[in-house]
Amino acid sequence: MDYNLKDKRIAVLLSGGVDSSVVVYEMARLGLHPDCFYIKIGPEEKEEWDCSSEEDLEMATAVASRYGCRLQVVDCHREYWDNVTRYTMEKVRAGYTPNPDVMCNRLIKFGAFDEKMGHDYDLIATGHYAQTEIIDGKKWLTTSPDPVKDQTDFLAQIYDWQLRKAIFPIGHYMKDEVRQIAEREHLINARRKDSQGICFLGKINYNDYIRRYLGENPGDVLELETGRRIGSHRGLWFHTIGQRHGLGFGGGPWYAVKKDVERNILYVSKGYEPRTAYKQDFPIHDFHFLTENPWDGLDRVAVTFKIRHTPEYHPAVLERTGDDSFVVHASSLIQGVAPGQFCVVYDEQHHRCFGSAEISI
Repeated sequence: MDYNLKDKRIAVLLSGGVDSSVVVYEMARLGLHPDCFYIKIGPEEKEEWDCSSEEDLEMATAVASRYGCRLQVVDCHREYWDNVTRYTMEKVRAGYTPNPDVMCNRLIKFGAFDEKMGHDYDLIATGHYAQTEIIDGKKWLTTSPDPVKDQTDFLAQIYDWQLRKAIFPIGHYMKDEVRQIAEREHLINARRKDSQGICFLGKINYNDYIRRYLGENPGDVLELETGRRIGSHRGLWFHTIGQRHGLGFGGGPWYAVKKDVERNILYVSKGYEPRTAYKQDFPIHDFHFLTENPWDGLDRVAVTFKIRHTPEYHPAVLERTGDDSFVVHASSLIQGVAPGQFCVVYDEQHHRCFGSAEISI
């Protein structure tokens, strides 16, 4: 860590997982004893959907105690429901592909937490695989050396004031190195598996979660090229653009390639990776800059980007169409481009993250 932490009031968001636990270790080895916080989140307060894990809290408690840190539970159930779950349901109902984890960082981990507790602290430390760097006197979000675990895409919607308070003490490590530290230090969760999927769902199926709030809305499934009826769907919100598995139609493979929300029709294309499953040019809007707009006065700029959490970065040219809207001209065809997704934009070396915008089409 190259942070100047002397005399700083530091809050660590401790989840019970190995990553945030190694964050506490990193602080402790510097002689620091930050206050730790376990954030309880979930879609609502009803017990059968309360997915805060007792095991998570037990792990967090053990780690905080080992390093002489105070642990406090901060209940953000209601804030999660009012903000993240509502955002997710509104987007999927409209036929879009949202990213709840992106909004959780902006609205809960660096948002609701800061409102409840964070104002007492100068810095908020998390176990994200990301880094920050001071360039020309300004703090920028930069990528982790681990391309598989890098989480800058999940942080690309936080506000500038949140970035100024954020530190990522394990962001310079590879995941294997974090595991090795945890095992060397005999941390209780050293071999615990990483959580997968949306942060609060646990073992709950995502489609069951959507069905809980939106129900079902059956409609036709048509072949895009011919208009031929292939079958029916139970609700457009159960499908994402580019989806292949789980469609349940014979004679495929079939790919979900388009949604007509007004007519409640899902369009599919047949074949292995059909051309209709790809796009090379697509518009984005409401660009959210993390630190500042580095392209002020430029109409076209070379960048790299990603539209999902994968190790690959795609080269592209951004063409300005408005103050915060652009058209992405990718250098190659991109599979599964869907409205509502976040397009996260980086410099040409995919080192510095500029921010993100929502895909319009």
